[in-house]
Amino acid sequence: MSNLSDFELSRRGMMVGTAIATTLPSLADASPASVAVVHSARVAFEVNGQPQQLELDTRTTLLDALREHLHLTGTKKGCDHGQCGACTVIVDGRRINSCLTLAVMHEGAKVTTIEGLGAPGHLHPMQAAFVKHDGYQCGYCTPGQICSAVAVLDEIRAGIPSHVTGDLTGPIKPTNMEMRERMSGNICRCGAYSNIAEAMAEVAGEKA
Repeated sequence: MSNLSDFELSRRGMMVGTAIATTLPSLADASPASVAVVHSARVAFEVNGQPQQLELDTRTTLLDALREHLHLTGTKKGCDHGQCGACTVIVDGRRINSCLTLAVMHEGAKVTTIEGLGAPGHLHPMQAAFVKHDGYQCGYCTPGQICSAVAVLDEIRAGIPSHVTGDLTGPIKPTNMEMRERMSGNICRCGAYSNIAEAMAEVAGEKA
């Protein structure tokens, strides 16, 4: 019996020793010397015509900088993977998904959000057209849709082709197909696409 008891004791000892050995690396990782250091940086840019300067964790996205630090909550966080377009803003005249870019990458940039396009009583023509043509239902994607629509018409006026642009020898026309192709990165779960196209056509001076 004593031999069996000795065996049980040694087995327990081995199990305890093994458990301690496996936790040692974790304890070492938790030491102060190995804790990840949060790096911050100062970024200065212009947002909706106003100079802004923020001290941010370098991992902060432009979307979170706008929403959480500047409290411009018109820009929406949808998929957070750059697939829905709800977070679209205009940076230096070009539309981008603000969830896919870091704020510190835009030092000195000019950022325009939905709040910077217009306000009640002084709407941007695209905002007014969306209201007129009922280009929204739940409204969650609407800020990104409008920012993208404004930039799309600027792209067309600048002669930047899309995948469906045909004749490149003359000016690009804001046709229904052209605008729909360019807006394909902005998803509307409510399905207000036809009304959005009509709003854009009115601003562009074309028939939808």
